[in-house]
Amino acid sequence: MANLVLNKQAKHNTTNIDAVNATRIARIDWVDYAKGFCIILVVMMHSTLGVQKAAGDIGWLGYVVEFARPFRMPDFFMISGLFLGLVINRPWLRYFDRKVVHFFYFYVLWVTIQFAFKAPVWFAEGADISDLILKYLTVFVEPFGTLWFIYMLPVFFIVTRLLKSVPWWAMMLGAAVLQILPIHVGHMLIDEFASRYVFFLAGYLFATNIFNMADWIKQNTSLAVIGLAAWAVINGVFVFAGVPDFLSQSLKVTSFADLPIISLGLGALGGLAIITVSTLLSKLSWTGFLKFLGRNSIVIYLAFFLPMAISRTVLLKYASFLDIGTISALVTSAGVICPVILYGLIQYTGFGKFLFERPQWAMLDKHSASKASLNSNDDKNKKPGLLNPAE
Repeated sequence: MANLVLNKQAKHNTTNIDAVNATRIARIDWVDYAKGFCIILVVMMHSTLGVQKAAGDIGWLGYVVEFARPFRMPDFFMISGLFLGLVINRPWLRYFDRKVVHFFYFYVLWVTIQFAFKAPVWFAEGADISDLILKYLTVFVEPFGTLWFIYMLPVFFIVTRLLKSVPWWAMMLGAAVLQILPIHVGHMLIDEFASRYVFFLAGYLFATNIFNMADWIKQNTSLAVIGLAAWAVINGVFVFAGVPDFLSQSLKVTSFADLPIISLGLGALGGLAIITVSTLLSKLSWTGFLKFLGRNSIVIYLAFFLPMAISRTVLLKYASFLDIGTISALVTSAGVICPVILYGLIQYTGFGKFLFERPQWAMLDKHSASKASLNSNDDKNKKPGLLNPAE
């Protein structure tokens, strides 16, 4: 396990990790397991809600999705901030290239692909060319469909870089207040920033504590399992317990998990739970597929929408003898497996690499990118993982 050295100075509040440890940090298995676990939860959520909406019914997998709601995206953002300390002090050009242009390239590419599939449907429903053009232009100010996560990440990276001289406690307090306040203006960029930034920031600020906790879990498996069981009960109670009518009507919530402060607490506890689960799973050889999925999380995240939509349509039409929960599980499987197969075919044929790997022409800092490619002996750093600490 890598010894992470975070030099937190109250004056500068910047997280510096010894460069000598960077390669070892990149190989911490549980992080890949956590990414794999989280990407499955994300695909499951979109798949299950889509199936249930189309079928007009709720299946057993819907309860799993609901149970994961308080921590699913908070965990994803927390993991995204874990290795920010490795790169936050890099020159602005390189930082902007890796943390903004990188994600903007994939957003533009895949939002165009998704739009190409959806535009004929909208056109058939009565939209004209001007409507379609307006819809397309709108995706650059209002995140589109399933791609909102990679739209938000660059915002988080830039804001954190700009605020890195602010005392850590002030940043954390401000982000927590934003999460607690009922900010729902109807613009996803504002609403999601207020709701999610605290978890991304926690991953960045408390990276040392998180890695130390993972070390402790590896050495104290029994206690970790007991804690995980207690968390599952607590999370389940807050998610599924009925909300009194006066709270439901006054605060517009359907679950205790949606209440201010409680949602923040459940997100934080869920983060600890994911660390625990991922660390424990990383000790089991048969769970290696999660590590693989984690290393290729961006592949799945970008491409799952199409196999999800096709499998949902086919299964609901031709497999009506299956229950809604099972159909949702099969659609989830298609959403996870098909992008991996596509990526494998691309790697085998060499055609279509631009879909998951940013080409040289789309890089601002071409000199640093070329130098890094020549000097790197670590194949893992060339993988298209969503959270690559080398970038």
